Amino acid sequence: MFTTPSVFDRRDAPRRFDLALAKESPPVSSKNGADQEAEYRAQTRLWLRLLACTTLIEGELRRRFREEFDFTMPRFDVLAQLDREPSGLVLGELPKRLMVSAGNLTPIVDRLVEDGYITRTPSTLDRRVQIVCMTVEGRKAFRRMAKSHGSWLAELLAEFPADKLNGLIGELDELKSVVKDSLEKP
Repeated sequence: MFTTPSVFDRRDAPRRFDLALAKESPPVSSKNGADQEAEYRAQTRLWLRLLACTTLIEGELRRRFREEFDFTMPRFDVLAQLDREPSGLVLGELPKRLMVSAGNLTPIVDRLVEDGYITRTPSTLDRRVQIVCMTVEGRKAFRRMAKSHGSWLAELLAEFPADKLNGLIGELDELKSVVKDSLEKP
C-alpha cells in the first residue's frame, strides 16, 4: 500500500535532481514561493562571493609564489602540512589533509624530494608505508615563504577593518559548521 509521506518525511528526504530544470529540487518548506526564491538567490550570491574572494586571493598568491620563489601553491601547501609534523607524516595522510587525490599529489611530492625540500623513506614498522619529512633546507625555505605568504595576505586584506575581519571569521566558522553538519546527514 502506498502512503504519502508527511511534511516532516519530505523535509528530511534527500533532494531530487530535476533534469528538465537542471537544478536541484529544494526540500519542502513552509516559506512561500517568493520568500524561498529570495533565499535561494541569497545563498547563491553568498557562494559566488566566497568563490570570487578565494579566486582573487589565490590567483595573486600563486603569481607571487611563482615570481618570488619559483614555487607553486600546491608545493607550499605540502610543506605547510609537513611543517606541523616535525617527525614526519605518513604519505597516505597528505592527500586527506590537502583534500586532493593521491595521484595529483605524487608528482608534487616527487618534485619536492628531487629538489631537496623533503625526504621520503619507508616506515620501519611497515616497508609499504612511506614517511615524508621536511629537510633542514626545506624548513628554511618554507619559513621564508611562509613569512612572505603572511605579509602578502596582510597586504591584500589591509583595507578590510579588523573588527569586521574578526566578525567575518566567526560567521564563516559558523557557516563551515552548518555545511559540515549538512554533509554528515544521512
